[in-house]
Amino acid sequence: MQTAAAKRPPGQELEYLPQLDPQRMAETLTAFANSGGGTLVLGMDAAGEVQNRHAEEDATDALAAALRLCRPPVRTEWQVQETPNGNAVLVRVERSDELHALADGRILVRRGAENRPLDADEAARMMGTRPGVDFELQEVPGATRDDLEDEVIDTYLERRQRRSPRASVLPKDRLLQQIGALTDEGKPTVSGLLLFGKDPQLFMPHSRAIFVKFSDTQPRGPEGAFGYGRREEFTGPLPRIIDRAWRVIWEEMDKQAVVKGLHRQEQTEYPQSSVREALVNAVAHRDYRLTGRSIEVRMYTDRLEVTSPGGLPAHITLDNIVEEHYSRNPRIVNGLFQWGYIEELGLGVDRMIEDMVNAGHLPPKFEAKSHRFSVILYNTKDPERVVPSWEHTMNERQIKAVEFVQREGTITNREYRELCPHVGAETLRLDLADLVSKGVLLKIGDKRGTRYILK
Repeated sequence: MQTAAAKRPPGQELEYLPQLDPQRMAETLTAFANSGGGTLVLGMDAAGEVQNRHAEEDATDALAAALRLCRPPVRTEWQVQETPNGNAVLVRVERSDELHALADGRILVRRGAENRPLDADEAARMMGTRPGVDFELQEVPGATRDDLEDEVIDTYLERRQRRSPRASVLPKDRLLQQIGALTDEGKPTVSGLLLFGKDPQLFMPHSRAIFVKFSDTQPRGPEGAFGYGRREEFTGPLPRIIDRAWRVIWEEMDKQAVVKGLHRQEQTEYPQSSVREALVNAVAHRDYRLTGRSIEVRMYTDRLEVTSPGGLPAHITLDNIVEEHYSRNPRIVNGLFQWGYIEELGLGVDRMIEDMVNAGHLPPKFEAKSHRFSVILYNTKDPERVVPSWEHTMNERQIKAVEFVQREGTITNREYRELCPHVGAETLRLDLADLVSKGVLLKIGDKRGTRYILK
């Protein structure tokens, strides 16, 4: 590692931090990594004066705190530089093949002696041109073609062909190479093993998922002591993990029968689509580089929490999570899309929120930490939030009619024509008949004495 000469001014590859401020350290580390690399001098100013005589002792904790603010963490090397006035710590950062962001979503680059943030367009361009070391395409040491399960591959190929019937049909292994599941030498990659492996956890133990059910709003078991009522562990390729986890969640969700008209419907504790979306997102977007922690699904009496290792990727933050879309695992995401677990790319969070609100629940809560991301679904309902299913299919005229009945108690054909004077009488008659068939209004009387009330 090169040492920094005292009194050398800050610049493109050199910065001084006399005080150990983790936030400023993180900003400079990511800026160096996203640019050409550089050296950060801790405890010393640009004039060569040591301002923090304890920098050597405090550097480890400060650097660890700074790296927790970087996504993904920046690789560093550091050494102590002795000076006549005391010791300073030199932290060396090489240019990274990955794009690093801060926990607040900012992406910084080094411009002269400053750390400059990129706007969304600049960040997107940089991500698109970054050469990168594609983790999904890395060969899994020790794995061979025999570690992939042909039955799972065949199911994938069948569903892929069904989704794109006009796509050309390639030999099985050639297609696996094309989608990045096999290397050119026929060895399984990370994404290939996760999507199609017989036992991916043999090579990547952290790629499992865990379900735990508690009998309280806190981590307690049936008798009130700390613990759990049910615990399940899911292994295998990612599609099987999703299916097995969903079956257990379905078994444990409260359900009640609701009769609407002549049909009996099952109403679940949480909207099924929102739960599946949270589960699929966790599997698709977790950071598989982080070992030692798995996806966790925790069911409490008042909420369901789905937590995946790895913070939000790149420039995604809690503020722009609905509008912006970026995946750290594009091949896994595309694989699950072809399989049918993802209906439309980029709309999962939007639909999760919409389905929860339409079912009368609070919107999902999102929590983003440096090394984990959680989706929290609450099962409590607010009667004022419940939107009846028929309301989604009413036109503006019908909404006016229902609001009129709510105010006046009843509506006649003549009153409806006065509400909508520019619409034909037959169209308005069909509007009211439609509301009767949906069970919204009840028709009373006949001919000129006909009126409608809320059913």
